[in-house]
Amino acid sequence: MIEPWPLMEETITLKDRLKMATFILTSSRLTNGPKVRQFEKKWAEWLGVDYSLYVSSGSTANSLLIASIKELCGLKDGDKVLVPATTWVTNVGPVIQNGLQPIFCDINLNNFSFDIEDLKYVATQHPDIKVVFVTHLIGLSSDVEKIEDIFPNALILEDICESHGVQGPDLNKRGTLSAGSTFSFYFGHHITTIEGGMVCTNNPDLYDLMRMKRSHGMARESDLNRDKYVAENPDIDPAFLFMTDGYNFRNHETCAVLGLSQLKKLDKNIEIRKHNYRRYYNGILFHKGLRTPQYQTGNSSFSLPIIPYDEKYVAKIKGTLMLNEIEFRPIISGNLLRHPAFRKYELCTQKEEPNVEILHKNGLYVGNSQFVDDRKVDRLLQILREVVPNV
Repeated sequence: MIEPWPLMEETITLKDRLKMATFILTSSRLTNGPKVRQFEKKWAEWLGVDYSLYVSSGSTANSLLIASIKELCGLKDGDKVLVPATTWVTNVGPVIQNGLQPIFCDINLNNFSFDIEDLKYVATQHPDIKVVFVTHLIGLSSDVEKIEDIFPNALILEDICESHGVQGPDLNKRGTLSAGSTFSFYFGHHITTIEGGMVCTNNPDLYDLMRMKRSHGMARESDLNRDKYVAENPDIDPAFLFMTDGYNFRNHETCAVLGLSQLKKLDKNIEIRKHNYRRYYNGILFHKGLRTPQYQTGNSSFSLPIIPYDEKYVAKIKGTLMLNEIEFRPIISGNLLRHPAFRKYELCTQKEEPNVEILHKNGLYVGNSQFVDDRKVDRLLQILREVVPNV
């Protein structure tokens, strides 16, 4: 009998559910309140940042961060933001929605982040890049330090939505040294709050602005300047005093209760994922028909990428995975510029065949999680050996 291998299995345990149920039955407040604050504090401590803000999703975390960076740093409409050609759609959407100009750069096939040589080319074509929005894709760390060297005057933002706890070469967690970083707690990620996300920073002014923007732009949400804003605007009732344009990106207490419960399991989940990735990596390392992604000691694997050198094997791999009830997906967006929403943009590259096209045509992944074990990994490796010749 074939054992199904979904992208993710149910991560909300009975204990999690009992904690949420008890809270709902006993609490007089379910909307954004003290449990949200507690989850934010615990997450900031886990990550190693000064401030974290819990929002409704990783996508709204990106939107809130981009909008607040634009306002705080005085960016103008049309200012350029560098983004990778493979990333999630709501990394680029907020750039466009805030009137900024996305500049797309090719990716590499080792860690699926920016191609360093193309970054250098982009720097000659667009020396006025104001922001670089880095994506740490599928649990692998981007080369942030090299990016900073190439764009020393740009603000660095990090999307770590599917790579919780991923570490750089110094084994410090990513998302602690940039201007801001975002995380997602969607069902398929390392921990879940059903829906939800976190935006993190060490900048108190950015944090305070994001707090207000998260809740309609209201002054009463400010931790730093609430009294100052009220004093400066005596003709407006402080209950509804708006200091900036904003959104309703709040999350609620019940999801925060779940987040607090799930956070206790996160380090263990990451270790299991790393073990699975190492076993998979070693299994395809000497396979000449498959591209081997980069091995990183500090990875926080989200999935197991499969990229045959020859496109003709892609359909057969997909068919065999379906027969074995192993769920798969393309590697995130593939080439985002092939999608109708982004076809009007161009890839800034000096290559005749960009890496992102190889990824788009040949790349897919199988889910990695704390529910994957050696037996499943070995089964996947056997399937790949049978389908793709080792030549």
